[in-house]
Amino acid sequence: MSMLDGIQSVRDLEVAGRRVFVRVDFNVPLEGKTVADDTRIRAAIPTLKLLLDKGARVVIASHLGRPKGGPDAKYSMEPAAHKLAELMSLDVILADDCIGDGPKKVVGDLRDGQIACLENLRFHPEEEKNDEAFCRELAKLSDAYVNDAFGAAHRAHASVAGLAKLHRDRAAGLLLEAELSALGRVRGEPERPFVAILGGAKVSDKIGVLDALLTKVDVLIIGGAMANTFLAAKGLTMGKSLVEEDKLALARTILTRADEKKIALVLPDDVVAAESVDATSGRVLDVTALGATDMALDIGPRSVAAATKACAGAKTVFWNGPMGLFEKAPFAGGTQGVAKALSELVGAFTIVGGGDSVAAVQEAGLASLFSHVSTGGGASLELIEGRKLPGVEALRG
Repeated sequence: MSMLDGIQSVRDLEVAGRRVFVRVDFNVPLEGKTVADDTRIRAAIPTLKLLLDKGARVVIASHLGRPKGGPDAKYSMEPAAHKLAELMSLDVILADDCIGDGPKKVVGDLRDGQIACLENLRFHPEEEKNDEAFCRELAKLSDAYVNDAFGAAHRAHASVAGLAKLHRDRAAGLLLEAELSALGRVRGEPERPFVAILGGAKVSDKIGVLDALLTKVDVLIIGGAMANTFLAAKGLTMGKSLVEEDKLALARTILTRADEKKIALVLPDDVVAAESVDATSGRVLDVTALGATDMALDIGPRSVAAATKACAGAKTVFWNGPMGLFEKAPFAGGTQGVAKALSELVGAFTIVGGGDSVAAVQEAGLASLFSHVSTGGGASLELIEGRKLPGVEALRG
């Protein structure tokens, strides 16, 4: 079964002269009142442009940050609305709330081909509670519903799940379609050889996806701080490195399962170490040579070469999580090396997901060389795990 079975496409909606509520993911990083990274805003533009060109009256809504129970100017949608207006070269009218008389007036005044942005959905606690009354208030602002917020699709929130079910005319946006199509190739029957690369800080964050991947991968490459726990589980001394002591038994189980299934599990054999995350330089050490005060903060050059070799000939590659503390220059080499290796693969379907991994390929200028760059970290992992995403399921039927 395709991930898109039973889901209407935004391409097929009749929208001329109608108010279309589009759930976007504009949960973007801010620097003061300026958008620091507009990737998610750019990702929504194809769907918005399609609707505007077809004469829709577009109402966009998103959450931003984690406001605590009420309006907070620090989390206003104003910077995101301003950036969208700049990118699309059109006016974006910002409402003072997402429900109530203000938004009704703004939306009521829209004309065909115009766009309005509601204020932060999470200024109302009812959003995260998927409150039915709140859903019905939001529904008063629209005639049709489109979900294009893959990054929020794993949340059973009002604007993501409850609101969709109140619209007979509901559809997936172009971004959501692309995400489900691409990740469906990994979740279903990926073309082999299939290589998965997992990084990041904690094994505990990726237990579900590890379980799922062990049923289908040919090669599993583990890096980042989570690799420290696997190395410690094999009996290595990791110094001051981050190790999840309570997950050592789980790591041993995963190592055993991989061996039984004849999966090539690739762990670092050298690391870039320092005595502090604030260090301005690191030393390349064999994983057997870490001292009592050493912290493994990146995979080393031999490990990058081993990962590159393990990916050679792959037909499908899924990567989630950096190989080290990539946001600090001395410990970015491993992540950059893996990104470069994957960008150079010929004939492979390559997917990168997770905020840090995506940031790394974008900073390296390699994003366009990947088959798919996912906008959803948690959502992509849950999809690969085999879970049903509330925001996707609400669109079916």
